Amino acid sequence: MNAIFALIAFIAVIVVWNVLFKRNIAESMFVGFLACAAFAGSDALVVGWESLVEGMKSEVTFAALAFVFVSELLTGIGLIGRLIDILSSMLGRRRGGALYAATVGSGAFGAVAHNGAAIAATIGSIAIPWMKRSKTSGETAALVISGNAGVGATFPFSGAFFLLLAAPTVAPRLTAEQMIVPMFVVAAWTVVMRLIVAYAIVRRRGVDRMDPADVKPLGATVRAGWPSLLVLAAVAVPILATAGPTAEWVVGRIGEDAAGEIPVLFWLPIFMLVVGMIVGHRNLPRRAADWWSMLGAISPKFAIVGITMISAFAASEALSTLGLGEQLAPFIERMQGVPALVMVIVVGVIVLLVSGPLSTTATLAAVGSVAFLALTSAGVSAHLAYAAIIVWASAEGCSPPGAPPLYVAAGIAGCDPVRIFKPVIGYYLVPSFLAGIVVAMSLIWVPF
Repeated sequence: MNAIFALIAFIAVIVVWNVLFKRNIAESMFVGFLACAAFAGSDALVVGWESLVEGMKSEVTFAALAFVFVSELLTGIGLIGRLIDILSSMLGRRRGGALYAATVGSGAFGAVAHNGAAIAATIGSIAIPWMKRSKTSGETAALVISGNAGVGATFPFSGAFFLLLAAPTVAPRLTAEQMIVPMFVVAAWTVVMRLIVAYAIVRRRGVDRMDPADVKPLGATVRAGWPSLLVLAAVAVPILATAGPTAEWVVGRIGEDAAGEIPVLFWLPIFMLVVGMIVGHRNLPRRAADWWSMLGAISPKFAIVGITMISAFAASEALSTLGLGEQLAPFIERMQGVPALVMVIVVGVIVLLVSGPLSTTATLAAVGSVAFLALTSAGVSAHLAYAAIIVWASAEGCSPPGAPPLYVAAGIAGCDPVRIFKPVIGYYLVPSFLAGIVVAMSLIWVPF
């Protein structure tokens, strides 16, 4: 029960520290991590230090900081503005067009990138400024980006896809070839669900179309801003180098060992930055004082995002070390024999609770195997149980307080992430929970 109490303490400390003591979220997350480590008893210092080191080594932590810088720089030199002009010309006259484009864009990018933080950072760096131009508040823009961030994990070939297939209860029953088509269909359904959510946000939050005077003719914006599209093309380079047939071509040229050392989260912001600086070189700061001034304006965001991300991953590592998955397993196993719907609801709630402080892959590593066993023991089809668990676990962007993509989106939008907690639960976490139930109970078409 030690790890379960640590999980409860982690959430409680963050809420108390932030809401009652009015401290910022970075400090609250760090204190929550310390509370987690304290449950290791005499090994608290060792567990705390090792978990903190793992948090600092995380590629996602680097990506979050890198994309905050890239977003600020590209915005400052005008590239993001020109991209927004093109997108505005295409969809700006439609009410809520910016939100729909961000949703579809997250799905398209997620189909190849898979990582929630990368989706939030890449799509957010472009779509958040655009949504603001559509009379959307920073909080609403960050809400949409963070809510859509987890969609990548539902597509085939994500880390979640392979990790769950390797689980000891899943491997004897399902193969990758069997689940490719079903998961593509489930992923498509989750995108449709998010478009419905976007429609609700547009109506309930009063998101409007852009001012006609602010929407320029498409031909004019393309002629003026087409070089900025090269920044988007730069995003494709590291992805194509690590996924699909193009990855095989890269492996053939540089060798499997070298290809395996290409971390997408590392190269994505670097490619965007290099191409952006080449395309927008005329607008870069010319003097050291100008660079220093820009870095000074960005540095507060670095501090908040960096400490928050490190604390979230450190807490995740500490909970795993304490044995969170093993301690939750008996509670799920005792539910065998109950009606399928009850089991589905209980398993869904547990997976969502675990996905709060943990990433999608960490959640599946902790409870995926037992969750699959519990669902199939209750009569749920193996392929539907597999899909539902990934849908629930993919809620990493909308499971506060430990949702890395949420903090990435809030950092780009320049808003307080705490103000997104409640709406992201209502608009995205609850629908994700219901979507998993719909899939598990075969209430929607999923081929097999």
